Amino acid sequence: MGSAPEKTKRRARANRIALKVAAPAALLSAVGVALSGLLFGTPFLQMMWVTALLVFVGTYAVSVGILARRLALGRTLLHQIRHSRFENLKEAKLARGDELNDLVRQVYRTGQVLQREMAELRRMEDYRRDFIGNVSHELKTPIFAIRGFAETLDGGALENAKVNRKFVQKILRNADRLDHLARDLGEIARIEQGELIMSPEPFSMRLLAHEIVESLEPIATKQSVRLDWQVPADLPDVMGDREHIRQVVVNLMENAIKYNNKQGFVRLVARVVPTGEASISVIDNGLGIPAEVIHRITERFFRVDKSRSRAQGGTGLGLAIVKHILAAHDRSLIVESREGVGSTFGFTLPLAEISIQKPEDEPALASA
Repeated sequence: MGSAPEKTKRRARANRIALKVAAPAALLSAVGVALSGLLFGTPFLQMMWVTALLVFVGTYAVSVGILARRLALGRTLLHQIRHSRFENLKEAKLARGDELNDLVRQVYRTGQVLQREMAELRRMEDYRRDFIGNVSHELKTPIFAIRGFAETLDGGALENAKVNRKFVQKILRNADRLDHLARDLGEIARIEQGELIMSPEPFSMRLLAHEIVESLEPIATKQSVRLDWQVPADLPDVMGDREHIRQVVVNLMENAIKYNNKQGFVRLVARVVPTGEASISVIDNGLGIPAEVIHRITERFFRVDKSRSRAQGGTGLGLAIVKHILAAHDRSLIVESREGVGSTFGFTLPLAEISIQKPEDEPALASA
């Protein structure tokens, strides 16, 4: 919609084009009548001006009718596009016809492209702002804690044997949190820059499961959580990037340990499913996740329970990294959870066509 002066200007522009079309047409008709007059007599000469006027008026009216609306539409859309407004864009989706219709359709397609790009730029700007805010907050918390404990020690608590060791341990715990945050931010940066390169090769999921459970046992014991794993001895080798799949499983199991109850359990299960793939699942009987936020758990810095997550040293990036690693394998994270009952996080991997040769002296592995 435009003001009255703007509408008058648009109409005047369309009228100028109509005049440029009508004037030559009238001139040509007048010349034609004049030639006829020279050949056939004076009556034709008398009709020359009347004919020229009629041709001019008719051509002008037709031109205005054909051009005015579409030219006004094109100008309006271009004006709105310049100001990043796209509310009337669908009006330019005209049927295929003459060159002017095609031109307006090009304006429509250009507007569509710009609308998508503007939406993406806004989304990226919102993400950048939120990301910087979250990183700043995540850095401040452990830094303030380290500073506070260090100042307390410097103020005299260093000589107090009852509290000095406790404060040093808290400083170390917050330093570890900073280290984990830096590591996860580095991983996210590599993902954002397209540097997450997978090197898929056959590997034994059974061996990997044993290594992971063994490495996480001290953490689970500290949390009073029982770890076990169920991987058949005859499970075929799977195809994937072993170290990145290790990272996926470790992140899932660490989360399951952190968000569990005392005397709870975390179980790693791998098996062949009817689709001919290997299904890998991490099952726990912990806190569970509310149904309304399950779709958000792989967002960067999203936490179901912010206070507990920070107390456990979580960065809020673990599941985001898991999602990207699985996406690089052309896989997705499958989540089933009931609040207060527990969760199952799983994914699938293709079976290797040729299994790797197991060493003859491989130790017997006993899954729980």
